[in-house]
Amino acid sequence: MSTPHLETRTLGTASPLDVSALGLGCMGMSEFYGTPDEQGGIDTIHRALDLGVTFLDTADMYGPFTNERLVGRAIASSSQGRDGVVVATKFGNERSEDGGFLGVNGRPEYVRAACDASLQRLGVDHIDLYYQHRVDKTVPIEETVGAMEELVEAGKVRHLGLSEAGPETIRRAHAVHPITALQTEYSLFTRDLEAEIAPVLRELGIGLVPYSPLGRGILTGAVTRDSLEDGDSRAAGRFPRLQGEALDANLRLVDTVRGIAEEKGCTPGQLALAWVLAQGDDELAVAPIPGTKRVRYLEENLGAAVVELTADDLVRIAEAVPADAVVGDRYGDMSTIDA
Repeated sequence: MSTPHLETRTLGTASPLDVSALGLGCMGMSEFYGTPDEQGGIDTIHRALDLGVTFLDTADMYGPFTNERLVGRAIASSSQGRDGVVVATKFGNERSEDGGFLGVNGRPEYVRAACDASLQRLGVDHIDLYYQHRVDKTVPIEETVGAMEELVEAGKVRHLGLSEAGPETIRRAHAVHPITALQTEYSLFTRDLEAEIAPVLRELGIGLVPYSPLGRGILTGAVTRDSLEDGDSRAAGRFPRLQGEALDANLRLVDTVRGIAEEKGCTPGQLALAWVLAQGDDELAVAPIPGTKRVRYLEENLGAAVVELTADDLVRIAEAVPADAVVGDRYGDMSTIDA
């Protein structure tokens, strides 16, 4: 593969952070998407860094806890080392050592303890971008972000982020301390944020970090009724749009994406990623974090950086997958999504 030139994008204006235009989501290396593969994950991170990806995304709950350790080992054993790597991690989805989910926790004392634990697991002296993974609706956001601000003042964290936060929460959080980025699900299949959240991000100068920009893999064209291995959460009913008749209907939408991709000389996944990359502008920096634990898929994803889409292409792609045409909710349980 010829190495694409990855441009740098600046997330946030009040607290700016430069990242590679495409980052790497590391979650699936440890959990949720089939059998964990630590060595494959480390190899993929090393290759990503060699190809100019500087933005690595993890969270304490992935594993649980094992993914941060994997990312830390990969960085420490890479040719680049810590310098030049933007490490993003998250707290808030609290889990026990045996993997049980304990709920969403935004209490200040938990914020402080979670950060110290993440620093230890990652083996770093600071976290570049620290997100609240989910909004704790029982704790005022001002209290949670106030504790996060203390971490910045202590030098443990450089920049603050939110994940799956609604417009009012974003405004209240940003009033306490500048929010650099919002991470939320965004793809051709998930466009919920366009109406109300994106305008707030533009107004406040907050960057957007789309997770699952490939629709949990369906937009690559590789997901079928029979393609997911045992233990993959996508086959277990967690995501309604990947089940039964909903999956069949959504795969028909993918077929239209595939047709356009063939015309552009790229894969469906590259087209879908290129579309997400093109949604940014001077007022909104967009840096998606497609996840993979395989070098070959990483390299395919990075090929999106050289896919050229005209204004007409962008409109045609969006019309091929109307936002209201996707069948099924993105999660079976939407209760932790802030609205």
